[in-house]
Amino acid sequence: MSSVEGISTQKKLGGLALVAVTAIAPVVWGSTYAVTHLFLPPDRPLFAGVMRILPVGLLMVAWQRRLPRGSWWWRSVVLGTLTMGLFVALLFVAAIRLPSGLGSTMTAVAPLITMGLAWAILRERSTPATVVASLVGALGVLLLVLEGGYEGGVDPVGVLASLGAVTSASAGFVLTKRWTVDESVLVVTTWQLVAGGLVLLPFMLVIEGAPPALPVSGWIALAYLGFVGSGVAYVAWFTGLASMSAGAVAVIGLLNPVAGTLLGVLLLGEPFGPIHLVGMALVLGSVVLAQPQVRAALRIQRKVSTRHTVEVCPSTTSS
Repeated sequence: MSSVEGISTQKKLGGLALVAVTAIAPVVWGSTYAVTHLFLPPDRPLFAGVMRILPVGLLMVAWQRRLPRGSWWWRSVVLGTLTMGLFVALLFVAAIRLPSGLGSTMTAVAPLITMGLAWAILRERSTPATVVASLVGALGVLLLVLEGGYEGGVDPVGVLASLGAVTSASAGFVLTKRWTVDESVLVVTTWQLVAGGLVLLPFMLVIEGAPPALPVSGWIALAYLGFVGSGVAYVAWFTGLASMSAGAVAVIGLLNPVAGTLLGVLLLGEPFGPIHLVGMALVLGSVVLAQPQVRAALRIQRKVSTRHTVEVCPSTTSS
């Protein structure tokens, strides 16, 4: 009995540890808004986008001393464009045409888009629990970002750009899951960072011009966004994609606005009320519900509790 329970616990902890590692990415990404708002110029989003992916990607290439081979040249360009280059460009269009609250709600549909693309590309069927979790999480995100309402009208171009950004990233994530079976996550992440940065660089130079002068705090912020927000976060995210279903990983991504809301309250003095708390609870519950490791652990716990009840009842009646 003890050996079986020990094996089950080891597997459970391994699965839960994978969920925790994957969750590093959206939690770190959730800090991007606060860091950018506090330390970076608001009119240079493309500069920030390039600086958060290209330098760390080049450093990782120098460290690993591995260049793409064969089909990985064009795969790296495709993945880097989808997950980083095109994603950041469309996000920039959405940011200048939509109210921030409305723009943030577009992230709520990311799990559903990812599940649809995973079915179309990978023939990966999401479980009913994962679909329900994505809907619950989407409701939680809506409560988080729209509780205070938003000002301004709805710009169709902005909405399309925001949905395009989410779809681009989701497609890149699904293709990364499909193609990384023959390469390490670290290497594939490195190539994507470099390719995405090189794709975005000419747009930055044309639209925004030369890089701005930054104080020391600005360069420290960029170093954090690059090494932690891109290097560590993308490796953690792609590690989860390599071992978990795309839908389950996408639901974990809903932790992004949760982290962003908390940091906004702590660092920027943004308001926080009961509705925000309910939204966070729904998002956290959806993340738990979407993970088969957690559901399996709960089933094991129920079986153990039922078995103990059955064993105790006869002894009680006989006495």
